[in-house]
Amino acid sequence: MSAPAFKVCMLGDFGVGKTSLVARFVRSTFAPKYLTTVGVKVDSKEMLSPQGAPIKFVVWDIAGRSALDALGANYLRGASALLLVADGTREHSLSVALNLLMQSRTALPDAVVALAVNKLDLVERWEVAPTTLAEIRRSLPVFETSALSGDGVEAAFAELATRLLP
Repeated sequence: MSAPAFKVCMLGDFGVGKTSLVARFVRSTFAPKYLTTVGVKVDSKEMLSPQGAPIKFVVWDIAGRSALDALGANYLRGASALLLVADGTREHSLSVALNLLMQSRTALPDAVVALAVNKLDLVERWEVAPTTLAEIRRSLPVFETSALSGDGVEAAFAELATRLLP
């Protein structure tokens, strides 16, 4: 029996670490050199959900943007889940991620959503306040992640798996 496949779209501003999070999740790698994603890059990974059920994620790493244009909205088509990504060292990137969520709700009203606040390895430089994250946690699962160290990355995808599987 093959694992059920779910499309997950990564949404967030430029330079927040979407591509690095995907590389950490799919290949357990990290490249310190920043490469801008052009358009979309698709990767996949099979894993076991926290309940022990097999699941396959088809992860769409969409180029960073602060608003969804027609092309960005097309990339979302058929997605079961969204992983919003913000950079903890840039408070504005959190506003962008939440704005992208609001814009995507038209196309994906029922998508499972989690927020990854990335760059936990630079926590001493974070601009995003713990009180802000506590407020967001009242309506959305929030994970503090580091693509560099891997902290929180598996947990964020495991949360999506838990919420996608019956």
